[in-house]
Amino acid sequence: MNERIELLAVQAGFNIHNDVIDGHNFNHEIQKFAELIIKECVSIAEAGNAVAVAGVIKEKFGVDEC
Repeated sequence: MNERIELLAVQAGFNIHNDVIDGHNFNHEIQKFAELIIKECVSIAEAGNAVAVAGVIKEKFGVDEC
């Protein structure tokens, strides 16, 4: 999990090391959810011609393709 996403997940109250429900670890789902939100933010920035902002978001969160 990306360090920044992990930090945000912990701040949101997830126990990323012990979030197991019915034998399922939800780290993958947390990561995917965060990536989808980040990609949406990048898309909005790019649509508003804020390409530099979109680039910073991609770099900070380690998201390559949006």
